[in-house]
This record gives sequence, structure tokens and C-alpha cells, in this order.
Amino acid sequence: MLRETAYKLAGRRHHHPAPGGGVLKRRVLRLHPRWPQQCEQAIAVLAALQGVTVVRGAAAELLVSYSVLEHSLQGLEARLRAQGLVLDEGLRWQLGRWLIRFSEETQRRNLGSPERLLKQSHKVYVHAWEHHPHGDHDTTPPDLRGYK
Repeated sequence: MLRETAYKLAGRRHHHPAPGGGVLKRRVLRLHPRWPQQCEQAIAVLAALQGVTVVRGAAAELLVSYSVLEHSLQGLEARLRAQGLVLDEGLRWQLGRWLIRFSEETQRRNLGSPERLLKQSHKVYVHAWEHHPHGDHDTTPPDLRGYK
């Protein structure tokens, strides 16, 4: 069954997605300010990736745009570190990158899992209950039951 068909059956409407919930991400990567010459090398490394757009920002910052379906911030950082580039390791930037990594990992995992139809989930339990021998069935044939 198509996801759209399941949404219609469940009565869901997804015309207004949550803000920031899209797959196109715009992030700021800050390189270590002590070596400003590494910005050009970092732009070349990231621009070589398909689906990644890089623009130089203020000082040692790079403005990076990518789809979370194709890339992740952790992967981009790993590629920069493999080239010998040093990211800013200040507490603010470390915490920010950790939060972004967590949210992207969660979003990627959720996008890969099938959507659950919560409004019709009771049908699963009703169906299982009907086929489970739970002892609540009257074994007397219907024509012999004396409902009076």
C-alpha cells in the first residue's frame, strides 16, 4: 500500500510539516580560527561531494547545505578531518555539533522506518483477539441457545 493511501485511510493530513523537519539542511561549520588558510581547502573538499553546496561565511565559517538523505554532518566532518583540517573545538561548537548529529541520526532512522497508522492500530488487536482461543466463546450452537 502506498504511504499516501494509508494516510488517506487513517484520515491524516500532512500539508503543514513541522518547522525544521525538512530533509534539506543548512549548517554552519566553523574551522579553527588559528588557521584561516584552511577555508579554501575545506570548500574544495566539500564542493567535490555531489549534493553539497558550500559558501564561505564570516571569518573561519562555512555555510553548508545538503540533504540529510544523502549526507550527514558527521560524515562531512569526518571527510574534513581526513584531509587534515581542524574544526573549532570550543564548547559551544562541540555541543552544537553533537546536537545536530543526534537530530540527524534520529531523523534518518525515522525516515527509514515505516509509518505507523495510530488511528487504526486498534484493528490489529481486535483481529488478534478474534483468532486467539481466550475461552469467552459459547460452544452451544446458535439455534439451541435459548435467549428468552
